[in-house]
Amino acid sequence: MNNFIYENKTKVIFGKGGAKEYLRYLLEGYGETVMLAYGGGSIQKNGVYDEITAILTAAGKTVVEFPGIMPNPTYAKVQEGAKLARDNGVDFILAVGGGSVIDCCKIVAAQAVLDEDIWELEMDKHGTPARFLPMGSIVTVSGTGSEMNNGAVITNEEKKIKCGMLGAANDFALLDPSYTMSVPFTQVLSGAFDTLSHAMETYFGKPHDCNNLSDDLSEAVMRSVIANTRRLLAEPDSYEARSELMWASSMAENGILKIGKVTDFQCHQMEHQLGAYTDCNHGAGLAALHPVLYRHIYKEAAPKFKRFATRVWGIDPAGKSDEKVAAAGVEALADFIREIGLPASLREMGIPEDTDLAAIANSTNLTAGCCKKLSREEVLQIFQEAF
Repeated sequence: MNNFIYENKTKVIFGKGGAKEYLRYLLEGYGETVMLAYGGGSIQKNGVYDEITAILTAAGKTVVEFPGIMPNPTYAKVQEGAKLARDNGVDFILAVGGGSVIDCCKIVAAQAVLDEDIWELEMDKHGTPARFLPMGSIVTVSGTGSEMNNGAVITNEEKKIKCGMLGAANDFALLDPSYTMSVPFTQVLSGAFDTLSHAMETYFGKPHDCNNLSDDLSEAVMRSVIANTRRLLAEPDSYEARSELMWASSMAENGILKIGKVTDFQCHQMEHQLGAYTDCNHGAGLAALHPVLYRHIYKEAAPKFKRFATRVWGIDPAGKSDEKVAAAGVEALADFIREIGLPASLREMGIPEDTDLAAIANSTNLTAGCCKKLSREEVLQIFQEAF
């Protein structure tokens, strides 16, 4: 296992009714003005907005609303939020929603107190912000695991780049599985696959060929996601299945699975650029790309892919070569994607035929943790095969 330092500052309050019971007390000591950030308005339809604003009012807070955060948050939206925070003297940011809302607010929390452009700081100067407005999150859509880390994915529409940035970490996160009941079911499935993808992207990172605790934990998370996604297909209103998926989402991205690893995340890098050019659904894009990418790389880490096949998918290795078992694991993943109704190709996602796949491939970051060093030509080939 590689050397590591691990710290996580986020206090997690998990379970039904957490906001009603704890939010008022969690907000004590943060100042009077709270920015309430949310997405397209679903929280106003399902009662979450009324519940949260009532708590904020009872706590004596002045509420500044920051609505309309889109599924793939843009850099322009970040700047809008930062200006709103500065102009209104915001003391605390409360993000209510899924990963997109939380990600946007992480960078807003940094930009609002920075004297320079955060994109230039991080992308051009390779620096990181040191001060932030404090923030907390109420998760209504699970999958990204954004609530327990300081990473964010932001789309710069002008530059056609969708990439990771570093911002604030939540002081607290309220995870109430009952809030996911009103989320469109396809979005729930997409989020579950995003969680599975996060675990796989960590699992197949370096080192590839040794047994370690991080990989053991990854396997447990993957098995749990698969089992509870299947349970949810049979019982869409199962609180237990949704609660397991919500905690698996946090576990996949709170850093625990990454301890001692150099992560892969090549599929995420490819999907990010696909999203920068098409604004596609993140989980769906990952589902369309993962099996195709793995068919290109599994031979380079056949023992690890064999372990994935046997321990995660239950493939019987008897009488089969490592490569054959490894390949069966990749196909089990592809079968699962079809089983849960996610798209198996970019065409099924509705990606236009004339999409400039070469430009997407050429702008995709090539990661250090991938078991195979991909060329731009092979990345393009993967996109083309995924169509």
